[in-house]
Amino acid sequence: MFQLTPPARRRQRGLTLLELLLTLTIFAFMLAIGIPNASNWLLSNRARSASEFYADGFSLARRQAVMHNSFSRISLTPNVNSGQMDWQVDICFVSPATQCGAAETGWSTVDTPAANDPEGAAGYKSVYRAADSLPNSEVLLPSTQPEGSSQVYYTPIGWVDTRFAQRLTSLRLDPAAKYAAEVPAVALVVTLAGMASKCDPRVAASDTRACPP
Repeated sequence: MFQLTPPARRRQRGLTLLELLLTLTIFAFMLAIGIPNASNWLLSNRARSASEFYADGFSLARRQAVMHNSFSRISLTPNVNSGQMDWQVDICFVSPATQCGAAETGWSTVDTPAANDPEGAAGYKSVYRAADSLPNSEVLLPSTQPEGSSQVYYTPIGWVDTRFAQRLTSLRLDPAAKYAAEVPAVALVVTLAGMASKCDPRVAASDTRACPP
């Protein structure tokens, strides 16, 4: 009888030292290129989304005025960590003792509802959002118009309260020169109807992306 014998196993060949070094060199080269590009991509995305952070604040302020049939305001304050601006939305109810002026004390705070809030202690408390997560001002520089303005006041029907002369009419975000090719400049213009309209401040007035006058 013939005896069947299994075929001899072929010896597996591993990587030589030269091949391993070549693989590691290529991998390191790809990391050197890929990591900075990935970092720039992430930073660009954060910069592009910054306008949404502020748009949410303007939208919330208008919405709370209409929802509560009250006056409301959004206040922008410098963020010491990022150089961007935090925002806070307060509301106020008119009464014989409170006319909801800028200097009055009847406004809501993050700790207490507004004076005369119909819901009492369970009423609306101010909403505060910090800009710590936004790109710092060396990447994306915020500016407001008129210069130095930082607040928008809303009437109970959601329109801008024009009694406040130094009201913010637009917020502009300009990228640093290093990021100008990746991050477009953007502006938020607050119309008298209380809507924050996103636009491109650098294009001609005839362009559909241009900011309203």
